[in-house]
Amino acid sequence: MKAIYALLIFAVGITLAASTTTITVTGTVTEAMSGNPLIGSAVKVKGSEQKTTTDSKGYFTLQKLSLGKTLVVSHQGYVAQHLKIKNGRHLHIELKLDTEQEEISLPGEFYVKQQTESKHLHQITPANMKHEYVRGRSMSMLTPSPNEIPFHTEGYDLIQENIFHQSKMDPLSTFSIDVDAASYSNLRRMVLAGQKPPIDAVRIEEMINYFEYNYPQPEKSHPFSVYTELGECPWEPKHKLVHMGLQGKKIPTQDLPASNLVFLLDVSGSMHAYNKLPLVISSMKMLTQNLREQDRVAIVVYAGSSGLVLPSTSGSNKPAILKALDQLEAGGSTAGSAGIKLAYQVAVDNYIEGGNNRVILATDGDFNVGVSSDAELVRIIEKKRTSGVFLSVLGFGTGNIKDNKMQQLAQHGNGHHAYIDDINEARKVLVTEFGASMYTIAKDVKIQVEFNPQKVAGYRLIGYENRLLEKEDFNDDKKDAGDIGAGHTVTAIYEIIPEGVSSDFLKQIDPLKFQTNSNTISSKDWVNVKIRYKEPDGAGSKLMEYPVKGHPLEWKKCSNNFQWSAAVAAWGMELRESVFKGETSFSMILSWAKEGRGEDIHGYRQEMIDMVLSTDLMVSK
Repeated sequence: MKAIYALLIFAVGITLAASTTTITVTGTVTEAMSGNPLIGSAVKVKGSEQKTTTDSKGYFTLQKLSLGKTLVVSHQGYVAQHLKIKNGRHLHIELKLDTEQEEISLPGEFYVKQQTESKHLHQITPANMKHEYVRGRSMSMLTPSPNEIPFHTEGYDLIQENIFHQSKMDPLSTFSIDVDAASYSNLRRMVLAGQKPPIDAVRIEEMINYFEYNYPQPEKSHPFSVYTELGECPWEPKHKLVHMGLQGKKIPTQDLPASNLVFLLDVSGSMHAYNKLPLVISSMKMLTQNLREQDRVAIVVYAGSSGLVLPSTSGSNKPAILKALDQLEAGGSTAGSAGIKLAYQVAVDNYIEGGNNRVILATDGDFNVGVSSDAELVRIIEKKRTSGVFLSVLGFGTGNIKDNKMQQLAQHGNGHHAYIDDINEARKVLVTEFGASMYTIAKDVKIQVEFNPQKVAGYRLIGYENRLLEKEDFNDDKKDAGDIGAGHTVTAIYEIIPEGVSSDFLKQIDPLKFQTNSNTISSKDWVNVKIRYKEPDGAGSKLMEYPVKGHPLEWKKCSNNFQWSAAVAAWGMELRESVFKGETSFSMILSWAKEGRGEDIHGYRQEMIDMVLSTDLMVSK
């Protein structure tokens, strides 16, 4: 009998000890489909105040937890998981997309009930969704029946491809730089979905500038360096290419000036889809995790109306920023202009002298309440940029993205435009390339190239069609142009027809009566490159000048910078069905790309090579 009592006492003691034992629980939260980390996921102990959020790698830690308690892991747009704590082992938690979400609305005073027409929207369900994986990326795609085709209203500006100009008659070419890369990630979204991109969605300069290039760092006298190279044109060996590269000064993130950021987030009904507002929230959480104490963030939202969700808050108070993001829900119409005005006002009210003052607009661009025309919105942005606040525009989603509107807003707001197709792209834009994307080191950067008629019969700028300037604009400091961020690279390519090489692209014209065709100055220079730029807070421009001379290199002897950019340009011309592509084929593009791939730390170049192969199969069907 005594033995039984002793055994009972021992068992009770074990139970009491277990109930008071505390452990530390660590874990990683990822997306079930792709395996990508889910940043800012909420991890809380059920029935307790203990909670935390995942960091930029999807990692979390909770200390002093009792065995037997239940963890609730949730993320906007995903099905929550409940896990009982049994031991202190590292947890790997996969969250699946919630394909049966109820309609959602704005919190508090921004509540807008979803209108009845939402029942006509195409419903995403497991039965009509399929997934494709390409080098670690996932793309969830609707596959409706023929009677259930979703309505698409994506908007792209018409692009009239640049033609060849005769250097004797028109020796100057002037354009604004472009550091945007939205076209490339948007094309990737379409290619992964098995769709051939529309021609006007293909902006070749943005494809080229999606990639980093190995250019020398600038000297102290200028915020960026200039690199030039002259070599053989692979798609037309009788022609040559002039490759120009600008390299912005690299500044470690921790050394960047303090940031005054305003997240301007579209929470209208059109942002309901999983790859819109939920991805916006995850992206902003990722950026938040990398803020410093001296950085500040405010959050402005807009739907049928606009409002301030979070006043300007120090980057050291990440829980408050993450909590405000978690409360965002989608519903209602889109009053984008009201949100833009409020966001700029908040940015001005919290302006940091010498800092990075910027509005980050995240939207599908579908403005439909208040001022909504492109011209009116551009006028608003042009007035606001005089405040010293820059604008970055991040595009999200499919089906109704207004690429043309977002392009114009970014261009006129002294900022850049990126398209976020998944969390990997968000990490590239907002974390890996934060300085390049979010901190301007030179603004209103313009390039003017003069071609020597003794060397060059004709020339053509590849891409940059919506960035062309008049030759008089080069010296006009009132003329707006593109901006360079810390560590940014900018690349431009001219295809040139050497003097003495005949070409159908150069049309014959009658001799001019009052102009001389003789060249009085002899020079070995092929072209002369001039660049103007302003300091981020400057009003007057500075001039840089670089001649391009020497014998053009054979293709095999050209640098990886030269070869890779040419391969990307050739792929862009193939997608655009360009009359200038010559006898180019996908197999030739693959060969050129593989030759010029060079160092590829993040795998972006290999990813493009895979996509070239995919588009080859797509076109040849």
